[in-house]
Amino acid sequence: MPADENRPDLTDLDEGTPHGGGGSHPAIAPGPGPRALAAREVLRDVPRVPGAPKPDPVLVADGVVRRFGGLTAVDVQHVEFQRGAITALIGPNGAGKTTFFNLLTGFDRPDEGSWTFEGRSLARVPAHRVARRGMVRTFQLTKALSRLTVIENMRLGATGQVGERLLSAMFRRVWRGQEDSNTRRADELLRRFKLDAKREDFAGSLSGGQRKLLEMARALMTEPRLVMLDEPMAGVNPALTQSLLGHVKDLREQGMTVVFVEHDMDMVRDISDWVVVMAQGTVVAEGPPDAVMADPAVIDAYLGGHHDAPLTEEDEAEQIAAAEAELEREHDQEVGR
Repeated sequence: MPADENRPDLTDLDEGTPHGGGGSHPAIAPGPGPRALAAREVLRDVPRVPGAPKPDPVLVADGVVRRFGGLTAVDVQHVEFQRGAITALIGPNGAGKTTFFNLLTGFDRPDEGSWTFEGRSLARVPAHRVARRGMVRTFQLTKALSRLTVIENMRLGATGQVGERLLSAMFRRVWRGQEDSNTRRADELLRRFKLDAKREDFAGSLSGGQRKLLEMARALMTEPRLVMLDEPMAGVNPALTQSLLGHVKDLREQGMTVVFVEHDMDMVRDISDWVVVMAQGTVVAEGPPDAVMADPAVIDAYLGGHHDAPLTEEDEAEQIAAAEAELEREHDQEVGR
């Protein structure tokens, strides 16, 4: 995808802790930007039901099923992700969110189903080719190559490198210009992510938060159209979380589509335009954040259908009687020994 000269600069990010180099935090706009407002307006009339059709979906999945033995981890009949919006994929632990991510991005294969990105099928397309098509992802547990330097990790993120071919690699003049261009792009991103001081350090020496920054910066080396983030804030300190939130919002303002998995509902409410809820491998609800948070299906998925139901007198009497019967049974067994 060619670089867009009209793109705004990426938001500066700062670790915000002593091991991250300190510095001031970037200012985060108090309200949604123009693309955020546009995305929410486009989604305003979308039905708030599972599998709702979107006006301009960039990613569509149909009948995607993944089984592990007798366990069905994912069973998504239909879901669409709107172009240019930030969509949160939420659900309780074990809902199948990360497995679904793995299937969509080529890191796992489903037992059934099909899915398309930009109208092109991704079935049986390996992960590296999915990235070349413009859909990249990050991981809950970062995948930085620890024994390579930060700048080497960044260069690896660029696609279509001539020097990766055996014959071309033997002639430096063939690939030197492209590598210089990739290095300039990498250095620009490192400066904006406040990782330029770590340029020549091994990635394994970075803090957990800095690795998150490196993984996000490396993903942007491909100039993607869709960025998929698997719990980007997991294990990140609160100061860095605010910076990362600002950056995710900025991806949307640059015209990218973002899909992310997250458990923090305050964060979901803050940055997402649309929310898809999974439970037991299926999509159980969709809608804007506030509407989804009040949806009985979502409350049931997170808390259980009877979590907040008060006990009736009959229920309480039954529980007490059962407890007393159990104590009496244990007493009789002890006396009989």
